[in-house]
Amino acid sequence: MTFHVPEAKRITRDNRGYRATHLITEPNCGNYGAFYARFGTRDCFMIASDAGGWEHVSVSIGGAKADRTPTWEEMCKVKAWFWDDEDTVLQFHPPRSQYVNVHPYVLHLWRQTDTNFPTPPMEFI
Repeated sequence: MTFHVPEAKRITRDNRGYRATHLITEPNCGNYGAFYARFGTRDCFMIASDAGGWEHVSVSIGGAKADRTPTWEEMCKVKAWFWDDEDTVLQFHPPRSQYVNVHPYVLHLWRQTDTNFPTPPMEFI
């Protein structure tokens, strides 16, 4: 299992044509940074981090102008860019009292680094 950021999609000083200067990071930032891709005609922005025993990627379609949440297929692509095929990655639905909703159209992928998260038996899925 490994967390690997897609360096070709990283927002750097050299590819900031869409004026997202506040999202610039360089490869020496490791697994932390902002990343960009296109899904058809839509921009996909991702912010990755790995701290406190968790790997995390937030996903927005359209960035600050997002008007919908990412689809299952889009989230699967993002998962494949940042983790291996056999890694279990989660989207949490926490108790309502713990909701943090800074942007209504952002979804998050999480993986705890020190645990193999259990999954249901295949016949239950």
